Amino acid sequence: MKPTIKAVREEYPKAAARERERFGRPGVRTERNAVNGAGMVVREAAKVLGMSEEAAWELEFGAITRRVLERVLGRLMEGGVRPITAWTYVCQFRAMAARWTIGHYEDLGWEVKAPELPHFPAMPARYERPAPELLTKVKAWYQGLKGEERFAATMMLEFGMRNGDVMRLKAGNLVERGGQWYLSYTPHKTRLSSGRRVFWPVCESLRREIGPYCARGVKAEVFARLNRQLRGLGFGGGKASYELRKICIDHVYQRFGAEMAVSLSGDDIRTISRYYADPAQPNLGGRRVVEMMGG
Repeated sequence: MKPTIKAVREEYPKAAARERERFGRPGVRTERNAVNGAGMVVREAAKVLGMSEEAAWELEFGAITRRVLERVLGRLMEGGVRPITAWTYVCQFRAMAARWTIGHYEDLGWEVKAPELPHFPAMPARYERPAPELLTKVKAWYQGLKGEERFAATMMLEFGMRNGDVMRLKAGNLVERGGQWYLSYTPHKTRLSSGRRVFWPVCESLRREIGPYCARGVKAEVFARLNRQLRGLGFGGGKASYELRKICIDHVYQRFGAEMAVSLSGDDIRTISRYYADPAQPNLGGRRVVEMMGG
């Protein structure tokens, strides 16, 4: 029997639980990510195949071929999803037919075969910290901004937000607890994976500055202008403003460590250390651990 995608999605968590009981893996988060990633793929596959999402779930699992996955990748990236994220969704879909699942499915009398993966280019290079001269230029540029441009740049440079999350901000994302204000939101990109919520303190001067703009929001054109300006400073790529997020997270990483960088960004430590921080350039100077031990 060749099961539907929906049937595999419903059975996969049972296979994962059985495997985890025996070998301790996959983790619950990995299991959840595979199911959520499959949902993203099926949603786009439905559009590729010209049918409703409900109908797509009723297709045989094998109907999602390499060719379909190639087109799904293209649609996701055209819609603004970062290439590595789109690739992750595709791999998560395929994970529901990982080798360790096959025995479970065979016990049900199912024939499930993992789809061949489409070609995907090499992963982006690791993050390299900008030269001090460029950071000085960025600081001077930022201090000269006003209005919506300053607000958008502030949310990326001071809080490490993605531009899409900045555009989705509401007044309710600024919350007060015990006399301290916080920025509170769930990054859109990771809402279906880690689902980690950012809860980051906001100093009073910044709260007064950003509060009115959080209430009314900004549009994509603001980031288009920032991109042009930052390319003029020396940053490359189509999303030059994204470098502000990287600068923010890297500085928190340098000063307060990986855990705080994770808290600020909403990403996991591996993502932080590869794409947003430069561990290869420590800034401690010459230190001796023995002298840190006290006593």
